[in-house]
Amino acid sequence: MQHTQSSSIPTSGTVTARAPTGTWLIRLPLNGSLLVDKRALFAASLLTLLLLISIVISLCLGATNYSPAEVLDALFGESNPMTAFILNELRLPRVIAGILSGAGFALAGCLMQTLARNRLATPGIIGIDNGATAFAIASVVGLVTSLAPPEMALIGAATATALAFGLAGGAGTRGYRFIIAGIGIGALFGAFTQLMLARAHIDVANQAYPWTVGSLNARPENAVLILAVGLAIGLVGALFLARALKILRFSEPVARGLGVRVNACRYTSLVLAVALTAMAVAVAGPVGLVGLIGPEIARHLSSTRSVPFISSALAGALVMVLADTVGRMMLMPLEVPVGIVTAIVGGPYLLWILLVSPRNTP
Repeated sequence: MQHTQSSSIPTSGTVTARAPTGTWLIRLPLNGSLLVDKRALFAASLLTLLLLISIVISLCLGATNYSPAEVLDALFGESNPMTAFILNELRLPRVIAGILSGAGFALAGCLMQTLARNRLATPGIIGIDNGATAFAIASVVGLVTSLAPPEMALIGAATATALAFGLAGGAGTRGYRFIIAGIGIGALFGAFTQLMLARAHIDVANQAYPWTVGSLNARPENAVLILAVGLAIGLVGALFLARALKILRFSEPVARGLGVRVNACRYTSLVLAVALTAMAVAVAGPVGLVGLIGPEIARHLSSTRSVPFISSALAGALVMVLADTVGRMMLMPLEVPVGIVTAIVGGPYLLWILLVSPRNTP
């Protein structure tokens, strides 16, 4: 009798879960499973491949051109000392700084756009970049502070965000009120930066100039290391918040009904975006439009069912490396700062976003 009862009840092994259309269901040990979005995986793979190609191109091109084989030999310590010095000590650290800063800007932009549900809500447009730059410039010109630029950039980014958030009032991070407040705060910090440079000694002003336009030419090594650690933490944090941010695309009552802690999610996302922007500015200066272009590329390649944090970081790194390479080669031997190159590309794209109805809003 006992045997009959047990055989009449379906076992867990007979229950089969089917993956939704466009996804793969991967079985994990201990009865676990992982749902992988096919299009998101394709986007990340394609962007990774393009990023690797752009890295090789950036290392190959310069005042002295090298073949990909010579680059690989130098990376593995099998080339002559001069080639190894140029590639490993001059070009490779610059490429690494570009990858990290571009990924940081784009990841922060994706967080802000998703949080505000607006494609224009990027750190550069809402004033976070200008706040970080103004405080970093203050440390360079020695204005009432002895803190290093990276620490001051973080303080400036947090100050700009707090002011924009406060002036937005009840709108919080939603709608155009937050963006308009951020634009105004950014303009004030930009004017403050120009005032400091105008009153500084010419040598100090020249030293601070790369911070105002965005450049990978004078990157602080400690800031690059801090950004590497911060980017890893920020990416993990963003992936942890991905489900909640996806639900926040709907109204607040719906999100609360689905168990999302709305305020905690918003504040955590805002802290991550501010920290990533500040650390990226500390390395490359205000290259703000990468935070607009990177997420847009990722969003067009990825599916709409997920928030493309990984693809945004990869796209931002790709844009930064390519822009820096173009800036180095365009008017050689003169170097065009990477911030100017991204502005040339991103400015018309920003106008296009403003003039054309958005298809895929965050």
